[in-house]
Amino acid sequence: LYEVGVAINREMEEYGCTYWLAPAINIQANLLCGRNFEYFSEDPLLTGKLASSIICGVESKEGYYTTIKHFACNNQETNREHVSSNLSERALREIYTKAFKICITEAKASSVMTSYNKINGVYTPNSVDLCTKLLRCEWGFKGVVMTDWYASKKNQARHDLAIKAGNDLIMPGEGSAKTQIIQAIKKNIISKEELFMACYNIVKQVFESAIYSEYMKEN
Repeated sequence: LYEVGVAINREMEEYGCTYWLAPAINIQANLLCGRNFEYFSEDPLLTGKLASSIICGVESKEGYYTTIKHFACNNQETNREHVSSNLSERALREIYTKAFKICITEAKASSVMTSYNKINGVYTPNSVDLCTKLLRCEWGFKGVVMTDWYASKKNQARHDLAIKAGNDLIMPGEGSAKTQIIQAIKKNIISKEELFMACYNIVKQVFESAIYSEYMKEN
């Protein structure tokens, strides 16, 4: 898998790609899950170790990033935009986020993509416990946290609360996100410091990317 990662890195370099939106490391908890073919295993330790190998291969050259997903408890595709994965903290830590922890603490994965679903009633992009307390404070993650595509919109996760929670990047980006974030700053829902931190995390990886380095050489 490390060698596979190195091959992916070469392809990223050829195509001018900065982020590989993978690996997907959710647990194969339900045999009917439509994306089990993407995931590694029903075992969190095995998943974490296998994914870490491919991450190290992809990031063996500086300036190329992996994105581990979907953080977390994305165990089904049906109604994934609204379903709540209800579970104990022990199950969350020992089963559903263990592989993420391994990939971050051992392989130093560069970015994380949050999922569509809720965990115990809170959408993952809007969860301070998930995006900041667990990910950054406990595990020491220093990279970019992004939403899944259109995960934050009307009747789903909120754009402004995603920024407040520590989810830096709203994907794929749209006017409603900009409007809601500006209004949230004016209403003191989120602080300028919280917004600046999100910007810092994104811009830092831009400046450290291979694409930017190549651009600076040419200009």
